[in-house]
Amino acid sequence: MLNFIWGFMIVAGVIYGSFQGQTVISLVSQGAIDSAKEAVELCITMLGVVGLWSGLMNIAEKSGLIEKWTRAIEPVVSFLFPCLPKEDVVRQDISTNIIANMLGLGWAATPAGIRAMQGLSRLNHNAKVASNEMCTFLVINISSLQLIPVNMIAYRSQYGSADATAIIGPGFLATLVTTLIAIVLCKVICYKNITK
Repeated sequence: MLNFIWGFMIVAGVIYGSFQGQTVISLVSQGAIDSAKEAVELCITMLGVVGLWSGLMNIAEKSGLIEKWTRAIEPVVSFLFPCLPKEDVVRQDISTNIIANMLGLGWAATPAGIRAMQGLSRLNHNAKVASNEMCTFLVINISSLQLIPVNMIAYRSQYGSADATAIIGPGFLATLVTTLIAIVLCKVICYKNITK
């Protein structure tokens, strides 16, 4: 559906520009070329950011730092997912995903998130319905408490922001509020599902 919408907007813009005369169609063409160039530059910048932070995440994992952080947030994971077996590997995948999201590393969080969802699916006894744990994990992953919004800092830096890191405080506050609301709603809905 989105492809259709974007395709329609592009075709409509070109048709409209062609009816407005040579000046407008040349502006549309120049805008398309400039946007393509800007998109490539942004991709190269983001590739560098992804490479840097994914590498740091791998170093943290190999050095045992992720394992220490996993133990540190174990009480939070136990509170959020009380029905998970204590020694199941899915707990580490959930913790790794949460830690990576907190550091603003959505790219590094994705593989752990996929493994966590596969593990939660394995533990789900009703394959046709998502379990409370699966729904909670999805909502927590989407709300994504972020201490360092790396993507936004990179975008702001790319577009010449005077203070690219000024987003850290507001970003943390916004994601803290959304994550707390997500946790409360998940707990209420899970409680209602259990008491049915």
